[in-house]
Amino acid sequence: MTSAPSTPAPAPAPASAAGTGRSGLFAHFGRDFTASIVVFLVAMPLCMGIAIASGVPAERGLVTGIIGGAVVGFLAGSPLQVSGPAAGLAVIVFEFVREHGLEALGPVLLLAGLFQLLAGALKLGGMFRAISPAVVHGMLAGIGALIVIGQFHILFDAKPMSSGLENMALMPARVLGLDLTNIAATELALMLGLVTIGVMIAWEKLRPKSMGLVPGALLGVLAATAIAWGFNLGVTRVAVPESIAAAFVLPTSLSWFAPLASPALIVSALAIAFIASAETLLSAAAVDRMHDGERTKYDKELRAQGIGNFLCGVFGALPMTGVIVRSSANVQAGAKTRLSAILHGVWILGFVALLPWLLREVPMAALGGVLVVTGWKLVSLKHVRHLFKAHGPLPAAIWAVTFVLVVTTDLLTGVLVGLALSLVELLPHFKDLRLKVQEHDEGETTRVHLQGAATFVGLTRLNAVLEKQPADRPVHLDLGNVKAIDHTTAETLSEWINRRRDSGEQDRVTGPEHVLRPLPVAS
Repeated sequence: MTSAPSTPAPAPAPASAAGTGRSGLFAHFGRDFTASIVVFLVAMPLCMGIAIASGVPAERGLVTGIIGGAVVGFLAGSPLQVSGPAAGLAVIVFEFVREHGLEALGPVLLLAGLFQLLAGALKLGGMFRAISPAVVHGMLAGIGALIVIGQFHILFDAKPMSSGLENMALMPARVLGLDLTNIAATELALMLGLVTIGVMIAWEKLRPKSMGLVPGALLGVLAATAIAWGFNLGVTRVAVPESIAAAFVLPTSLSWFAPLASPALIVSALAIAFIASAETLLSAAAVDRMHDGERTKYDKELRAQGIGNFLCGVFGALPMTGVIVRSSANVQAGAKTRLSAILHGVWILGFVALLPWLLREVPMAALGGVLVVTGWKLVSLKHVRHLFKAHGPLPAAIWAVTFVLVVTTDLLTGVLVGLALSLVELLPHFKDLRLKVQEHDEGETTRVHLQGAATFVGLTRLNAVLEKQPADRPVHLDLGNVKAIDHTTAETLSEWINRRRDSGEQDRVTGPEHVLRPLPVAS
């Protein structure tokens, strides 16, 4: 039997970042529009809450959210990542403002933005990805603990103390000072904070699938605000200026730059730039694992963050980073392009401009409740258990030391000591630190051959080679001549292997058992 001649299939259209054949900022307007509303609803209480946790007026956090969306969203190297004020910097900003005053934050933040711009121009984005995961997650856990301890006092309508140890020491006195026979502002504020926390936790566990994108933080704040407004409760509320223009505080004279003459404040700018960049790029890597669209251009993302923090400094706002909570909400809500992040900043601007009276009804204790839950989520013991199980006691110890020092001393001390401890992993392999990464074309397969010790020292080059491998060509990752692998490289390789596996690639990984043990390689 003969078949009719078939007509040639049309050539496939070039795939967009979303993989649907359409490209351009407005190619997926419907999906991006609805996703931007979800991100806006998630971002509003967090922008205000993080500002309060940072010891600055709530509108400063909203300005950062506006810039992070409308400006950085347009320039970002990670199209689906959302930028704004981050809980990870709240502690360092709180300590900075306490020591140097709010007026010094702007010029220091401007300088931090310039440092990020320089780092992006020098193509240093890959270096931040080589930071030990144990240090990063220990830092975030310590920040989470400090946020919980500090916001505990906001729940009682009181101001946090200047250090984590002082806040911990005063916690019993707050509880013992309650008088349930004489309900006053303290008891009412605590009730509103607990309502917020209760609604958030209950919504997390009980929400129907059809309403999965409705953020619990928004519902918690709405519930507490409705109670405070309905019963006219005498608790402290958020202070918001009458006009949005008043929230953008521009420099008025050359004396505004005076703090930059202080070496200590230049060090603070470096610390903010370093931590903001590390958190941003780690968040971007996590966002890449959530979708199969356009991958992050790390140096471009660094430059965009630098411009954003420069503008936040000029307008007297909070520092910004790429933030995983808002970014994951963006991806889960179906965003396809950067338009969603841009629009969420526009919605924040419109809300603050048109409805400032509504923001002034929000109880401070409700925002404290939001931050208690947010901080608690950062204190994730799952990661340190994973480090111990997969990589042994040293990475877990690095996590623990970083965590304890962040809580008991300060953020920079904890991070620097954690980074110093991560060097201990290099000592047994000092003679083999130079990692050779070679590519070999073997017909239908590319063989990536590694030789030496696979440590964070060679991770930047290894990442560059792995990420340029095409999605439609199998890779043989040959680790046969790898003498050792540290936990930073093992975590990076595990993420790359899982991402390739999830997209259906038939890759092969070979090597000695002690190298393959921490990797997700089928036996």
